[in-house]
Amino acid sequence: MKRIALFLATNIAILLVLSIILSVTGVGSMLDESGAIDFGSLLAFSAIVGFVGSFMSLAMSKWTAKHMTGAQVISEPRNPTERWLLETVRRQAQQAGIGMPEVAIYNAPEPNAFATGMSLNNSLVAVSTGLMQAMSQDEVEAVLAHEVSHVANGDMVTMALIQGVVNTFVIFLSRIVGHLVDRAVFKTENGHGPAFYITSIFAQVVLGILASMITMWFSRQREFRADAGAARLAGREKMVAALEALGRGAGENELPDQMAAFGISGHIGHGMKRLFMSHPPLEERIAALRASQH
Repeated sequence: MKRIALFLATNIAILLVLSIILSVTGVGSMLDESGAIDFGSLLAFSAIVGFVGSFMSLAMSKWTAKHMTGAQVISEPRNPTERWLLETVRRQAQQAGIGMPEVAIYNAPEPNAFATGMSLNNSLVAVSTGLMQAMSQDEVEAVLAHEVSHVANGDMVTMALIQGVVNTFVIFLSRIVGHLVDRAVFKTENGHGPAFYITSIFAQVVLGILASMITMWFSRQREFRADAGAARLAGREKMVAALEALGRGAGENELPDQMAAFGISGHIGHGMKRLFMSHPPLEERIAALRASQH
C-alpha cells in the first residue's frame, strides 16, 4: 500500500491544492440558493480539477522522471555504448512512426528502464546502468523496443485521460460524502462548516487510493501491448529473453516508488495487493508472448 500511496502522491497533491484554491476562492461552490447540492456545478468543478491535475502530472512527467532518477540525457554520445543506444532508439522510433525520444541513462544497480513524456513526439526513454551491465545487447534492444512501444501506443496520454476521469469521480463523490456528513452529522444549515472540508479531503484520499485499481488495471494491460510491440520491433525471442533476464533479478528491479508504473518491471503483489500492481507477473507476460506465436 505504501508503494501505491507514493506513486499517487504527485497526482493527489496537485488535486488537493487545486481543490483548496478553487474552494477558497469560491470557484468550487456546489450549493444552489436553497443550500442543496448543485450537481451540475459540482460535476464541472470535479472535471476541471480532475483533468487539470492529471495533465499537470503528465506535463511534469519528463522533468519528474529525470529529477527522481538522476537520468542524464545523451546529447552527444561519449562512447560506443551511448552511440549504440541512440542509433537503436532512432531506428525503432522510425519503425514505430514516432519522433525521436530523448535517450538517457541513470545510475542504478537494478536492471530497469522506463518511458514517459507528453506526446508521441515529446518523450523520454531511459535505461539503468544495471540493465546495461546485466543484459546482452539483444536483450537491451528488446527492452528499448518495449519502451518505444509504450510511446507509440500513446500510453502516457491514455493514462492521463483515464486518471482524469477517475479523478473527476473521486472529487465528485468525496464532495457528496463531505456534504452529507456536514449536514447529517454536524447539522450545518448554512453553507459548509469545517467538517465538510475535512471529510471531503479524507474521502478524496481514500477514494483516490481505491480508484487507483482502475489505473493499475490499465497499466497491466498496457504492459502486454508494449511487449507485443517490442516483439514486432526487435523480435519475439529477444523480448522473451529480456523478460527472463528480468525474472532472474526479480525483487531487485525497482524504480523509485513514484516511477514504478513507468518501468519495464514492477513490484509484484499477491492476493488483494495484485489489484494495485502496475505490472503483470513476468511469467504471465512471457506466456502471453509465447501464446501469440500460435
